[in-house]
Amino acid sequence: MKKFVTAAVTAIIATTSLGLAATSADAQSRYDRGERHEQTQDRRDDRRDDRRDNREDRRDWRQDSRDDRRDYRQDQRAYDRYQRAERRYNAGRWQQPRGYRYQSYGYGQRLPSAYNGYVVNDYNRYGLRAPPRGYHYVRNGNDVVLAAIAGGLITAVIAGLFSN
Repeated sequence: MKKFVTAAVTAIIATTSLGLAATSADAQSRYDRGERHEQTQDRRDDRRDDRRDNREDRRDWRQDSRDDRRDYRQDQRAYDRYQRAERRYNAGRWQQPRGYRYQSYGYGQRLPSAYNGYVVNDYNRYGLRAPPRGYHYVRNGNDVVLAAIAGGLITAVIAGLFSN
């Protein structure tokens, strides 16, 4: 009888320990699956964040390009062919060069060398931008023309900058 009780107790303990082992293994695998799911989700979130970062970088790059184009166009407008002055300045009376009468000059025409005595050197005072290299501003009546120093070719006219 003693052998029977010992065998029964051993069988019960073995069955219980096998059941606990199966239960703990099952719980462990469930835990691993949950952790793997979280890791997968984390990787997805990381990829999503990377895509968002790239998208924001592209947006920034596009905006910078737009700003650059806008600045370039604004710079080109600064030397437009014909501009109306936004403000008028009083710089004293203007008298045409000897032997010339007042003539309104336009883009593409040549300014006679006799006008070189009317160069506007203090362009900042009159709200003008610095002329490009090889050009200067010359007063012609109430207007100012941007002309090439060498040949007098007019590239821009700012009309009505001066008042008499």
